[in-house]
Amino acid sequence: MLFRASARTVAVMALDGSLFLHLTEQFVHMHGYRPGTSEVRSWERSIPALASALNDASLGDVEVMLEYALPLNSKRADAVLAGAHPVSGEPSYVVVELKQWSQAEPHEDDALLCHIDAYAQPVLNPIEQVRRYCEYLVNFNGALAEHPKRVSGVAYLHNATEFGVSGLREIETDDRGQLFTAESRGSFLDHLRTKLSNKHPGARAADELLAGKAAPSKQLMALAAQEVREREQFVLLDEQQVAYRMVLNAVRKAKQSDHKEVVVVTGGPGTGKSVIALSVLGELYRQGVPALHATGSKSFTQTMRKVAGARKREVQDLFKFFNGFMTVEKNSLDVLICDEAHRIRETSANRFTSAAHRTGRPQIDELIDVARVPVFLLDEHQVVRPGEMGTVAEIKAAATRKGVECSVVRLESQYRCGGSDAYLRWVVRLLGLEPGGPVAWEPDDRMQLQVAGSPEEMEAYLQDRRGERYGARMTAGYCWPWSDAKPGQPLPADVVIGDWARPWNLKGERAISGAPPSALWATDPAGFGQIGCVYTAQGFEYDWSGVIIGPDFVWRGDHWVTDRTKSKDPAFKKTTSDADVDRLIRNTYKVLLTRGMVGTVVYSTDPESQEKLRELAEGRLRAITA
Repeated sequence: MLFRASARTVAVMALDGSLFLHLTEQFVHMHGYRPGTSEVRSWERSIPALASALNDASLGDVEVMLEYALPLNSKRADAVLAGAHPVSGEPSYVVVELKQWSQAEPHEDDALLCHIDAYAQPVLNPIEQVRRYCEYLVNFNGALAEHPKRVSGVAYLHNATEFGVSGLREIETDDRGQLFTAESRGSFLDHLRTKLSNKHPGARAADELLAGKAAPSKQLMALAAQEVREREQFVLLDEQQVAYRMVLNAVRKAKQSDHKEVVVVTGGPGTGKSVIALSVLGELYRQGVPALHATGSKSFTQTMRKVAGARKREVQDLFKFFNGFMTVEKNSLDVLICDEAHRIRETSANRFTSAAHRTGRPQIDELIDVARVPVFLLDEHQVVRPGEMGTVAEIKAAATRKGVECSVVRLESQYRCGGSDAYLRWVVRLLGLEPGGPVAWEPDDRMQLQVAGSPEEMEAYLQDRRGERYGARMTAGYCWPWSDAKPGQPLPADVVIGDWARPWNLKGERAISGAPPSALWATDPAGFGQIGCVYTAQGFEYDWSGVIIGPDFVWRGDHWVTDRTKSKDPAFKKTTSDADVDRLIRNTYKVLLTRGMVGTVVYSTDPESQEKLRELAEGRLRAITA
């Protein structure tokens, strides 16, 4: 939340301009960068319209929480109004989505989406947008879990006429999804009076909402089986829901008119790509539409087979690998959902591929050809192996060569790392993946960052978190040899740092000495005893993440450098260029540093680098004691 005050105070501060200076300062403090011009303009135009409506409705004592951060993700509701219900006297909350739009048209295929002139791609109908914000709040704020009826939602299009947005009303409205325009301002005031009392201030209700404990995030693997087999488990917000609807609309068109379309969904870690993939797969599975889920990750696919397909072979068979479509007939599937598509390779052939199947066809072509609606979900900054080429440009180019329409949805809001934009920005600046150099960590209330003085301290700290019923894992850069474990013998402790030594996660598909097989390291509680690498961590999340930065990424002088001679990754061949290795090592640490949902503990084996981490913390990272 960027600001909180009574509606009367908000109106006064909006009038003298101090409100927008305060919002900008708070935004910079929370996110580490200045708000865009369009965001500031929306504050200056929309907030006064809301404050005026509240005061004209004699609701000047209602508490207004501006840019209210939804729990456990980086999405913000424009405003949440807190007060007392005029009949029951109980706390009452109205989530408000403010739009400057003067007109909007429903999408020709789906009234849950709409078009406005400012955007090339469709956006979510604001009625559905605010309804989903309400549902998400009820799901993840402990103060509302037992009182879901205390929350209602409105979209206020304060520049629009009824005629200009009449098509938006084609979808169903309810108590959590109402729409008002400039022309229906009187009705908006009447509606607010039915939800909020003018006799009681709203400060106490706001306190109660803000004190509500954030429920644990619905972790992907824990709900995978229910998502695929039973019903939708996740509340998709904004561009997530747009992506979901665009895929389902493309499927409908494909069935009705022999249509083929590629859909690309791109976003950084934790933006919900795999949640969208599972939501689409689950819906299609329940509809009986032929669809498969594929990845290039052995760990991810095998985990999905085990978790989502537990004791149900037909569900297990929904999960495939990218290289499994070399000989499949064109358009034999309605939908192929390519998750982790940044791991697409040049070709599906490997050393085990028979000569008859070595067609030389690009893997992207195979994946596009096999389905009427191929869906690619990717993060271009998670390419961590030479030969991986899943980018938006490559997929669009392949679709163009084939004369196939290609739609792209970009996901901005992220749900990992506690929804902390500040933490993600700290990571990409640390790793040199964005210009400007490393920045000092500014603690926020969403993500915890700790620095350990040794691997022993890291492990002890994470073990304590496990004692508090959090999940935890330790990972490291690929800087130590990796021996094969042998049945009946202790796991080889290959990761050696001083007197501390631990084994890597298992390579194989069988549990040995109590350690889970490779594919289950990130999800089986027994995985804590081993050190994971990027190939077993990628695509997964856990509450607490311990990351050991090895000697392949060190601080020297005034910048971070990579040292390929310290990497033991067999994927780096002599033919892999220094520039590619540099990029892949930095991407590797981005993956490892963005697995944690609650907090990350970091440690560098290099003294100069360890000192730099502490310096970047400027004393804010408290030392961990075992």
